[in-house]
Amino acid sequence: MLKVYLSGEIHTNWRAEIETAAADLDVSFSAPVTDHDLSDDCGVKILGAEEEKFWHDNKGAKLNAIRTRKAIEDADIVVVRFGDKYKQWNAAFDAGYASALGKSLIVMHSADHQHPLKEVDAAALAVVETPDQVVKILTYVLTGTIPEQ
Repeated sequence: MLKVYLSGEIHTNWRAEIETAAADLDVSFSAPVTDHDLSDDCGVKILGAEEEKFWHDNKGAKLNAIRTRKAIEDADIVVVRFGDKYKQWNAAFDAGYASALGKSLIVMHSADHQHPLKEVDAAALAVVETPDQVVKILTYVLTGTIPEQ
């Protein structure tokens, strides 16, 4: 079974599109916590409140890093999606971490992000714009065939 970690923006349904379209493939998917409030507040909910926002965010980031590191380390392929609405610094960090570990990296973003993400793209084995392209890559990797349109 191919293990795929789906990292990146949490404001669209791109993960569900990939998982649905890849339902017939021998793939297991993992992802970060996509509930924004839970992800932001997990540290203080578990470890206790903080007066300063910096320490509030720091606790959450560290707990999320435990989950993210484990998922990236366990993955065969890491897909990192950069959305159009927000700057996803965490997604860039995930791409760099996956690259440093020698993971197969697929980066997904619109053509508008080609220049700002050129260094991230250079580390990727594939750069795509759509979930469908990701599924076609997964199909090819697993079966050696290309799905018809």
